[in-house]
Amino acid sequence: MAYEFIKTEKKGHILVVTMNRPEVYNAVHSEMHHEMSDCWDEFAADEDLWVAVLTGAGDKAFTAGNDLKATNEGGIKKGLPASGFAGLSSRFDLEKPLVAAVNGFAMGGGFETALSCDIIIASENAKFALPEVKVGFFASASGVQRLSRYIGRLAAQEMMFTGRTIDAQEALELGCCNEVVAHEKVMERAMEVAEQLCTVSPSSIKATKRILNSMAVADGLPESLQYSREVQADLAKTEDFKEGVQAFVEKRKPEWKNR
Repeated sequence: MAYEFIKTEKKGHILVVTMNRPEVYNAVHSEMHHEMSDCWDEFAADEDLWVAVLTGAGDKAFTAGNDLKATNEGGIKKGLPASGFAGLSSRFDLEKPLVAAVNGFAMGGGFETALSCDIIIASENAKFALPEVKVGFFASASGVQRLSRYIGRLAAQEMMFTGRTIDAQEALELGCCNEVVAHEKVMERAMEVAEQLCTVSPSSIKATKRILNSMAVADGLPESLQYSREVQADLAKTEDFKEGVQAFVEKRKPEWKNR
């Protein structure tokens, strides 16, 4: 597996995937979305790979989420792959477990990417947020759906409407991650979890995930995500959307028009 914006490494039955744009805190643009989608396709097809661990390059960020500078330059027109943000948010056919090693902040689409994994191990330095409302977006890459399912609707609404950031300990208390460990131990612990998953029957895990995927489909999650894309497309036509992105790029406070 050779890619430009991600790194991959096989360790026995484990695939380690590293989002590799540290100069922009591993923000994801169109090319990276498609690379990650291809990577998960190859992971799914490789019978010798049973578990994947996903992390971010550098010491600061898991991923900052959507690359707003690329969006401002027209990158959003290239669209996401059918499998969604980071090739994961709209994928319901992957029957192998994914462990997120959140080694820093996971913002917006970065948080949604972690939520699209099966187990989340967080560094004590990790921070989580769905801050899209601050820049004229909303959490359309499964954040609305997954966070409200995982931590309850009231707590999720407060986070999504305000866009506030929570630290690792609050994330653990709310149920946004499975475990918090010392910063220097996050990758080690994620690998321990992945190795533990390799000691049980991979066929049984696949069967379990097949049912979990079917439950998500039965709950209407694919249709809700498609509707999110439609709503996001409508939002992109507003003045507030253009102002939010432009203000972010210009590093100033946005002036909302409510239209």
